[in-house]
Formats: sequence, structure tokens, C-alpha cells
Amino acid sequence: MTVQRLSRAEARRIAVRAQLLDRSRPAGVLEVVEHLTLLQHDQTAAVAPSADLVLWSRLGSSYSTAELRDLLDQQVLLEIHGLVRTSDYLALLRPEMETWPGAGELREWEVARRDWLLDNDACRRDILERLRADGPLPQQALPDTCVRTWGSSGWNNNKNVGRMLDMMVQRGEVAVSGREGRDRLWDLAERVYPDVPAVPADEAARQRAELRLRALDIARAHTTESPSAEPNDVGEVGEAATIEGVRGTWRVDPDQLDRPFAGRAALLSPLDRLVYDRKRMVDLFEFDYQLEMYKPVAKRRWGYFALPILYGDRLVGKLDATADRKAGVLFVDAVHEDEPFTAETAAEVRREIEDLAQWLALDLTLPET
Repeated sequence: MTVQRLSRAEARRIAVRAQLLDRSRPAGVLEVVEHLTLLQHDQTAAVAPSADLVLWSRLGSSYSTAELRDLLDQQVLLEIHGLVRTSDYLALLRPEMETWPGAGELREWEVARRDWLLDNDACRRDILERLRADGPLPQQALPDTCVRTWGSSGWNNNKNVGRMLDMMVQRGEVAVSGREGRDRLWDLAERVYPDVPAVPADEAARQRAELRLRALDIARAHTTESPSAEPNDVGEVGEAATIEGVRGTWRVDPDQLDRPFAGRAALLSPLDRLVYDRKRMVDLFEFDYQLEMYKPVAKRRWGYFALPILYGDRLVGKLDATADRKAGVLFVDAVHEDEPFTAETAAEVRREIEDLAQWLALDLTLPET
């Protein structure tokens, strides 16, 4: 069995190039989504929603947010489990929908979800009936006729309709058909999704792993399960690899080895795929970062929604910025340098900040030096 032996720098360059963050920029929105396989559709807009930031960081200020909205409205792209996917990808998700809450022996949490849904089946049917008659509708317009409330240790206590909709998406019964502002509009999945048959489960799992490796190009074969709808590992696709100074065995796309690399500066969403798997981020980039929006102000080191700064094949700092749309200003509170920037790094990062302000159509206010 061939085992590729990589330095950290080689692994980083493979990862950056895979995420379309090298100097060769992609042509358009659809190319980006097809290659990355997903955009996280989080609506936090301290600077801009994450999906738009991810697209801007690849395409530059020529990207218009209307492009993403139009592709979603035309159902060329679909929002599924909070992720934007191409409509073709739906065929690879059908097996999970058809076997919900899971295939084979169920885990304890899968049993709990199944039982909660069964206890509240009348509410599920009421939601389907209301959508069939009046959909698409926002969540607040849907009936909560649950006889057993949803209990959790935190955010989702008693949020019955939201949890019900999540499970109905997983079952392929309802789908997001659009948005009114930040609110998702729900409809019957049969009126939103294309009529594509499910790929056999084993084949779907293999294809998803291959697409995931293409989007990452360097990933662990197996890692701890993530609460995200997208796993962080890739199974046995690709070739085995080791990374100097990093424990464990990885998988790499052999076609990406020994390719030339030309890097650039980029400002990343905190939910960008390059940094979303924080363990992989630390392993490859040795980068110290946490999203601090849920921390008390006094405990924040880098800011509410600090953007990781990429330069070449290194993550070199964080940008603490806020878009004040009423004032028409992008306020930059700080540029946190992990190590002092060279003059070239500082100049390229500054150009990216200026491009961000131009794309947002905001004036730029920088911290006093």
C-alpha cells in the first residue's frame, strides 16, 4: 500500500488549493458550490452572511449576492440541513432520507428522535396539511400541536416546530423553498426538490466521500462524529498519507501531489471549510482561533465575528470588523497579527480589506496607528 509522506507546508498548500483559495480564482458561483459541495447558509451578518463571505473570498468583489439568491430561487441550488448544495447532490442524500432515523441498529439518540416524532405524529401531519394548502410558509405560521414537548439542555427547549421541521427535512418530507429576509419559507419537499431517484446507499456514501475529498484534498480517514450535516472525514477514498509532525494517518487525493502553488491573501468566514474543522485547522495550520460571538465581551480576544486571515499557505491573523449598514461604514476595530506581518503581507491584507469594503459598498474606517 502506497503511503504518501507530506510536510506540513505541502499539506497546507494542498488544502488551500482544494478550497479554491490560491491565486487562480474560479469562474463563478456555481463552479464554487459544485467544487466545495456545500456552503453553510448561516445568516449572522456582522460582516456578511457566511455563504456570501465564502463566495466573495473566492470570486472577489465582482461577486453579487443576487447571484446566490437567483440560483436558490431557480432551485439550481437547494438549501438542505442549513447547507447550500447543487440540486444534483440531492440524489446522494436520498438514502439517508429514506432510512431515517438510521439504518441498522439505532443509537440511543436516534431512538429518542424516532420516539418523539412518533408521539407527535399528529403535529407532523398537521404541518404537512397546512403546507399542502397554503405553503410556502414561515415557521411561525405552522401549527404546534405536539403532545410531548422537545426537551434539551439548551437552545432547543420547547421549540417543537423547529425540531419537527428539522426531522421532516431529514425524512425528505419538507424543504426550504426560499427566504423572506432571514426567515426560511417551508413547503412540501415534492414541490421543491427535483424528482431524482436515490442512489443506492453504499454507492451514495462512496460518492459523497469522494466529493468530500475533492473539496478538501487532505483529510483524516476517520475522526470524531460532528454535529454538522457534513462529516469531516473521508473513509478510505484517495491514498493514505502521513504529515510530518502530525499524528495519525490521513487520506490525500494523489492527483493533487507535486502541483505548483501560488498563494494570495484572503479573509475567511469563521465557518469557511478551510477552518470549520478546528482540529484539522490546528493540525495543518497550527492556528489558534475560536468563534467568540457567544462569549462575554470581556472574554473576547479577537472580536465578535473575527475573520481568519490567510496569506499564502498560512493562517496569519484575525480581522475584527463590523459592517454598519445604517452608517454606511465597514469599521475595522483591529487586525490581529499572530506574528508581525511583513510589508508585503500587510499590503496584500490591506488590499483585501479594501476589496471587502468595496464589495459591501461601505466606506472603510481603519484603526488609528
